[in-house]
Amino acid sequence: MDLIANLAMGFGVAATPINLLYAFVGCLLGTLIGVLPGIGPVATIAMLLPTTYALPPVSALIMLAGIYYGAQYGGSTTAILVNLPGEASSVVTVIDGYQMARKGRAGPALAAAGLGSFFAGCVGTLILAAFATPLTEVAFMFGPAEYFALMVLGLIGAVVLASGSLLKAVAMIVLGLLLGLVGTDVNSGVVRFAFDIPELTDGIGFIVIAMGVFGYGEIVANLSVKEAQRQVFTGKVHGLMPTREDFKRMVPAVLRGTTIGSILGILPGGGALLSAFAAYSIEKKTKLQPGEVPFGQGNIRGVAAPESANNAGSQTSFIPLLTLGIPPNAVMALMVGAMTIHNIQPGPQVMTSNPELFWGLIASMWIGNAMLVVLNLPLIGVWIKLLTVPYRWLFPAIVLFCAIGVYSTNNNTWDIWMVGLFGVIGYVFIKLDMEPAPLLLGFILGPMMEENLRRALLLSRGDWSVLVTRPLSGGLLLAALVLLAVALLPAIHKKRDEAFVEE
Repeated sequence: MDLIANLAMGFGVAATPINLLYAFVGCLLGTLIGVLPGIGPVATIAMLLPTTYALPPVSALIMLAGIYYGAQYGGSTTAILVNLPGEASSVVTVIDGYQMARKGRAGPALAAAGLGSFFAGCVGTLILAAFATPLTEVAFMFGPAEYFALMVLGLIGAVVLASGSLLKAVAMIVLGLLLGLVGTDVNSGVVRFAFDIPELTDGIGFIVIAMGVFGYGEIVANLSVKEAQRQVFTGKVHGLMPTREDFKRMVPAVLRGTTIGSILGILPGGGALLSAFAAYSIEKKTKLQPGEVPFGQGNIRGVAAPESANNAGSQTSFIPLLTLGIPPNAVMALMVGAMTIHNIQPGPQVMTSNPELFWGLIASMWIGNAMLVVLNLPLIGVWIKLLTVPYRWLFPAIVLFCAIGVYSTNNNTWDIWMVGLFGVIGYVFIKLDMEPAPLLLGFILGPMMEENLRRALLLSRGDWSVLVTRPLSGGLLLAALVLLAVALLPAIHKKRDEAFVEE
């Protein structure tokens, strides 16, 4: 009964005209950036963080959440129509979605993606609502040692589940941790690693790193792709409704994808991308029905399962953020930044100290998912037209908007230079095939880890054994060690590499 009462309060908050407007703006922007290849939700949320200063906290978070799960919807449109994943988690949708479009079945493919996403999004939100309260009660049992151990587990999970080389992922985490140390030490008041630059005494801004590495870095990388190599869909989309046979194949695939996404979304570093890959791998192992198109040649299950999985994963990734205050992926790290801007401490106290925000955000996800179905299917023609906008006009406008946004946060030109510098660094990371998301997680979690470690050592009077003698903290550190050991096993290491290879 408490859950129903809390959700009723949440819908009361989310259904106010101002919050409905920002949910719509978030969903529209999310779909828009999902459709445009190369501008993911991380870059967009990083760009829009400065604009949330003027918004009420609930409206700001509703809008940013809408951008995140909206991008999962939008990314499938270009994956199916143009053979270009608009969003990283839509990479798998390209394989069968584009083949369906080439055979004149773009309509059913887009409908399968939209309906599967809607169902998975609703289920993921229901899981978030159901598990939030019990997990928050568990979180209150955590002391500084437990929080430190949980963050270590989170970072190791992010390393193991990041695509690409394990060594590169570790390097990115360490770099993020080091960047988080720049500035004034909270305990002693001593300035660290500032190199006598006055602007660095307060540390490097979170928005500066996020916007530089993800925003500018992605833009420079996309500009290096020749215009001629960008395919544009010029055909017409006919007959959106899938056939009865399509529905018979879609429904089990959507259910499997939703289950996988709901579980993997909670894992640190997993979220939408890993969920989509896992769902597609399982569909390929499921026996083909008589008369069914093989995978890779336009099988509707190859669209429905990964699209359901990535949406369920994007919803359940809010669970560790809202209940424990631990961001499981780069987008959730940005959400931590947005909460911090509004003086909200992420973690179990959000539910008790700010229930309107907590339940309003959850309720807004149902409203947002309904908006996305209405937005996506009728506006496909508009999104196709948008793809014809030359990138040489689009990207300079984004760069200018980013620069204005960064300057407006502190009225400081130093931040603009720093964004430029991190943009170059972000481009280098892309060229070296280094996933930048672990860097952002390391940067967010580094200061929190340091603070909790110091607090645990102060309470234990310098006794380091407190980290392993407390059952919960020792168990979490052991789990982190086992996870790292398993990932380094040759057989697992090979399978992990195969999981991220596009066929």
